[in-house]
This record gives sequence, structure tokens and C-alpha cells, in this order.
Amino acid sequence: MIPMRSRIRTRLFVTRRSKEKISEPREVAGGITAVVNALRHALFKAGPVRGTKALLKTNQTGGFDCPGCGWPEAEKRSVAEFCENGAKAVADEATSSRVTAEFFARYSVAELRQKDGRWLNAQGRLCAPVVLREGDEHYSPIAWDDAFDLIAAQLRMLRSPDEAVFYTSGRTSNEAAFLYQLLARRLGTNNLPDCSNLCHESSGRALTEVLGSGKGTVTLEDFELADAIFIAGQNPGSNHPRMLATLQRASHRGAHIVSINPLDETGLRRFRNPQKISGYAGSGTLLADLHIPVRINGDVALFQAIAKALFDREKSAPGSAIDRDFIARHTAGFDAYRDYIRGTVWGTLTRVSGVDIDVIRAAAEIMAESRRVIFCWAMGLTQHKNAVANIQEIVNLLLLGGHFGRAGSGACPVRGHSNVQGDRTMGIWEKPSNDFLDSLQREFRFRPPEKHGLDTVDSIHAMRAGKVKVFMAMGGNYVSATPDTEATQRAMTRCRLSVQISTKLNRSHLYTGKTAIILPALSRTEMDIQNGQSQFVSVENSMGVVRRSAGVLNPLSEDLRSEVRIVCEIGKRMFGAGDPVKWDGLADNYDGIREHISRVIPGFEDYNKRLEEENEFALPHPVRDQLRFQTVTKKAHFTVHGLEETVLEDGQFLLTSLRSHDQFNTTVYSDNDRYRGIHGSRQVVLANAADIRELGLSDGMHVAITSHFRDQTRMISGFRLVAYDIPRGCLAAYYPEINPLVPLEQVARISNTPAYKSLVVSLKPAAR
Repeated sequence: MIPMRSRIRTRLFVTRRSKEKISEPREVAGGITAVVNALRHALFKAGPVRGTKALLKTNQTGGFDCPGCGWPEAEKRSVAEFCENGAKAVADEATSSRVTAEFFARYSVAELRQKDGRWLNAQGRLCAPVVLREGDEHYSPIAWDDAFDLIAAQLRMLRSPDEAVFYTSGRTSNEAAFLYQLLARRLGTNNLPDCSNLCHESSGRALTEVLGSGKGTVTLEDFELADAIFIAGQNPGSNHPRMLATLQRASHRGAHIVSINPLDETGLRRFRNPQKISGYAGSGTLLADLHIPVRINGDVALFQAIAKALFDREKSAPGSAIDRDFIARHTAGFDAYRDYIRGTVWGTLTRVSGVDIDVIRAAAEIMAESRRVIFCWAMGLTQHKNAVANIQEIVNLLLLGGHFGRAGSGACPVRGHSNVQGDRTMGIWEKPSNDFLDSLQREFRFRPPEKHGLDTVDSIHAMRAGKVKVFMAMGGNYVSATPDTEATQRAMTRCRLSVQISTKLNRSHLYTGKTAIILPALSRTEMDIQNGQSQFVSVENSMGVVRRSAGVLNPLSEDLRSEVRIVCEIGKRMFGAGDPVKWDGLADNYDGIREHISRVIPGFEDYNKRLEEENEFALPHPVRDQLRFQTVTKKAHFTVHGLEETVLEDGQFLLTSLRSHDQFNTTVYSDNDRYRGIHGSRQVVLANAADIRELGLSDGMHVAITSHFRDQTRMISGFRLVAYDIPRGCLAAYYPEINPLVPLEQVARISNTPAYKSLVVSLKPAAR
């Protein structure tokens, strides 16, 4: 019997400050409010004509891929193929506001540092290249040619290619990413950190080890067949809103949806689809019929407990919970895993997970009775010290039921940026395979470096040690996205040169090398004309589908350059006209880039032809398509992970980071979080009401938060306590505001991803 889904409502408060209001969390996601907010952002920022044109071409055939999340589009698209948060991302890029030379003349870097990230972003699009020369207080204009010459000169001065770091974000297209990694490797380094290092690196490392592929194994069509969909450590209502329509269809046909998360998020309670007439009235569709309020970083214990319940069921009714034929034919390591799970103790599993045994058995019952199971997850699982174990425990559960190579089943890491998966496919990785390097050598007639490079966290360590002289970033907001904010800011200042290829102003432009250059790039929404010919690019979504993307808006400034052109201009100056890489020609016609990709990267054969004729195509996946595992044993691997329990001292808690509903990664659109009932402030920390009372504190008071790691402590202050429905011993606060609490050394084993989601902290009243 599955327990009825319920939630504890907590009476919250309204502050006396005019802009701060704390109310009850919303019960329903979507609806008319989502539509109004989407249109408000588009019309206010971009204007009615520019904004409407952009939205109507978002995710459409002949249009551009949304610069937001990586959730795929259905084959049949609606007229409005975007969500509220996608509309915010599009409007943010399509804004008519401009950051000009006059802006930089008015504001010194020191003055800009006093502004928050939201204010910086709201100033508009960067319009022309600028330079901050050593000793200057203001950025000043620089000609494009002079900027390229300066960058090339600094790169040529390096004593070793490994003194340069090339960072990239998930917004970059396949074409630009391929050229960017080619530039770095042509220079002679694999220092190619990217935003994957900060988010789903744990997923890739975990899946590659046990399945032989680091990508998810499902397609969007599988969600139309699944009997059960488990969603762990993910808040799709705010971070992947288009996923809610997929879940709504699954719910309507009777699929079970299970939410596993410390917070019972609005987006997995009820949903009104704003693209349907029914989405404007009524109570909405019940999505998750079972919510499991796991303690922060209690996921390994929970997954092992579900497995234990499955083994118990199998013992009493053989064949009812475990696919023994699949296990015998396609897996290795089952006996060791089974023996370990049987040896676990129920009391320990329930204590560490924080979940009652009846709820655990209900989840196991859903898994056992479902022929087709999909397991989704996001950064709530990937940013812990044992993150790789989290993902591999999910794989263990899926293997028990034979949920690979079966329609409607599989593993689904949901990527948070539109082309973060494509960047990695294109070779943006500090640990390239020998096969990839061999293919580059055959195509371009030079031997790329084989020594592994620096990932994102290791790049910060290297900068702190003075080992990096040139830092270049294509997209992203490195300083705000990375942990230990003050340490990262200081590390950046040790570089000789920092280069940011950007569309909007952010804090990474204010903590720089001795010389800093900002190169303004075309956005995803804008037309890209090279040598008189219109160009398009391509991206890969979370499910391995590659599609073309062509901007439709006139560029906001004539002085913008495409990312492809920027990389090619640097390459041309670095290596000259006789280089085996024909940088000039590739910048003039992106078909040439895709021809190279088609010969270097498997799955991209006939790249140009397929995009021209089909607009999109799915990359092959050996596990999904052929039930073939490219591991050492040629089988999928069960893994055994000892249970870890974070021991907290009196007065200590585990703190996890959150993103608000009005935020995309480090870009904050407002200080509101509509679904959680928080308005007018991001300086809040969510806590269980009983914990607040036990500490002798009160709901609404201001506190200081101190993180504890080994012998290190870090403190931030001025956060308002908010009583919330969250497990005892757990706290939650917004990213990137809590990044200063995260030590650089607190990372996930194997993946080296920062452990943003499980910080040991204490609270005390803030000094008045």
C-alpha cells in the first residue's frame, strides 16, 4: 500500500521591510502567473517587437535553441515552445539595454565591485571590446585587432602551454567548442576546465565506470512509456520547467512519479500547463504521488534501503522484484552487491537517510511493480563528497530490474545548461581519450598533448600557486560559479592576463589578471553573418539529440563578433597562415568546422547533410541502442559503497545550496522565489521550525552562518531564518550567495566537483 502524499505546512511571516515578504509556498506550478511573468520579461527587456520575435522562434525549426536548460523538445512543437524560465533567459540575451564605452568611463572597477551580480547583469549587453590595463582603474575601448594581437602575444610569451587555462560554459555552440579545444591543444595544453566540472562531472564519471558511457540512456519518447519515474535531487519546476509537461502526460496515463528531495518542491506537487486551456483554472495535475523527504546527503542510504526492500520482496516472492535473467546475462558484481545489501541494518539505513521504513517500502513497491522505470537526477546528487556513489547506487537499482536497453527505462541525468553535454562531446575535457587525440592528429596533422590538464577546481589551485599566467573564458561567470569566492577572486588576480568572451557583464570581469580583456560575443538569439553568408550553429541536449540553431534578431551592436570568429582570429595570429588548421576559412563558413567534426567525432558522420535535411538527429548510444556496455568486462557493473554518515556536533547542521525560481545558474533576475513564497530577499536560510526553537532562535531573525571543514571555518552574516518544511538537521540557502562558505578542498571523490550541497555549518545570531 503506497502512503498518501502529504506535506507539512508551516506558517511563515511577513517582515516589516517594505520589500521583504515571506508567505506560504505555492501548491501549484505553472498557470497564468507563469505566462504573465514570461511575457513581462520579454516585453520589458527586449521590447514588444524584438521580444515577441525571439520567443516565437525559440526552440522552433528554423529558429534557435533556448539558451536555458538542456531539456529536449518533442517532435511536434507548439507555437510557444518555451517555459517561463526559458523566456527569462531569452529576454536576458535579447535585451535592448547596452553597456557602452561611456558606462566603463563612468564606473571604475572598484565601484562596480560594490554592485551585486543582479545589478551588473541588468545593465545590458556588452557592445564593444574593452581592456583593463595594468594599473588602470577603468576599462577602456580597444580595437578588435589590437585585442587579438595582445592575447596572441601573451600566449606566445608563456614558458609552457600549461600556463594557460581555457574555460568554457554550456552556452557555447558545438562549432565554437570544437574550435576552442582545438586552439588549446594546438597551443599544447589540455587545460580545458568547463562548467561540467561544477555540475554533472560526477554523473559522467559514475556512469562511464559502470556502464561504459557517461551520458544518459533515455530519450524523450521513453517518458511516454515509463511506468514509474523517480526524480532525485532535482527541482524541475524552477530549473527545467518544460519537463513538467512531460511529467503531466505521464501522470495522466497512470505512471507513478516519485520525488526524492529534502524539500517538497512546488514543481513536483501540482502543475497547470500554461500551453493548455485547462492550465488556467482548477487545481492542476498531481505529479509526484510519493514524496520522499531524504536528509541532505542521505541518498546512498536511501537507495540501499530501497534495494534491501526489493531483496526482501524477492525472497518472499521470487521473480517479483529482480530481473535475474538480465543480471546473469548483462552484469558483473551482483553477488558482492547482494551480500552487502543483505548485511545492512534497517535502523542504520533509516537513520542516515532520515526516511521511515514504510515510505522506503512504498518506493520499492513502485519499482518492483513497474516494468519500465526511469531515474532522473540533477545537482542535488552530484555535488556531495560521495556524489559518484550516489549515481552508482541509482544504477544498481536500475540493474536490479533490468531497466537498460528497454523502451521506457533507463538513467537520465538532467543537464542544467543548453549545450553543456555538447561541449564535452566536442572535446572540452581536461582528460581526453587517446582515441579522440588520435583522431585530431589524423585530421589536423599535429600531435595534441597527452598529459591530462586542469579541471575547474584545480585551475583555481594552480592560479593561487602562480602557475597560470593566462586565463581565458568563453561564456560563464567563473568567479561567481566556483567555490570559495574570496580565494577564487585572489587567484584570478595572480594571472598576467585574463580574457572573458561574454554577452553580459558579471563579477568575473571585476576580479581579473593584471591585464584584462572583455570580448563581446553574439548571443544565441542573434543572426550570425560571416563573409556575407548567414551561418547557423548546433547544440546537443540532455538526451543526445543534436539540432541546428540560428539566431533571428539583428545584432544589438555592429561591433559584436561570433564566438567562432573570436577563436579563429586568435588562432590565426598564434599560428599563422601556414598552420594545418585553416582558421580564416573556418570563420567564414561553419560548414567547414562541421566537416572536421564529422571526421573526428563518432556519430557525426554527414553532419552538414543531416542538419540541413532533418534539422536534428540523435547520437548513437551503445547502452540504449544495443544493450552494449563498453566496460572492461563488456558488462554493466554493480558496485558496493560503504555507508558514510556525517557526524555533526551539537548545534551543527548540513546546509545545501538552492537556486530560486527567478534565477538561471549565477544569473539572478530578481530577489523573489515565487514557488517557495520568498519575496524581496535572497539572504535567507531555510530551517526546520523545531531546530530553530531548539537553538533558542526565532523565525525571522538574522543569523550568521559558519561552515566547518577540517580546521577551517568561514562565515557569512545577515541571513534571515525562515521556518520551512525541511528535515531536522538540514538547512538550505541560495547559490551563489553561500559560495564563500565552500572550501576549495571540499570536493567529490573521483569527480573533483565542489560539494556545494552538503556543508557542515552552525548558526548564531547576527551581530547588530
